[in-house]
Amino acid sequence: MNEENLSKEQRILRVLRKVLGNIVKDATPPPGMLHPLSQQTREDIRDLFALIAEREKELADISNPDRNERPFYPGDKKPSNVINMPVSPKKPAED
Repeated sequence: MNEENLSKEQRILRVLRKVLGNIVKDATPPPGMLHPLSQQTREDIRDLFALIAEREKELADISNPDRNERPFYPGDKKPSNVINMPVSPKKPAED
């Protein structure tokens, strides 16, 4: 969806999710190191991601109830509809 087609609330949620994700990436230590964020803060961040996703879903349901949110990548094959055609009997060859 284009940025200009999003409501202000949708744009805010998108930026909030992006910034929060970047904070998590920057604060995540290498394996084996002590995490700088407390367990409660990490749980709060998970809860916040869940709330953002829930609200984004609500807004999407309001704006387009028949949406299909599955991503399509350029290398993917488009789903095809197979139609069975009845085979007509062959006509005898004319000499």
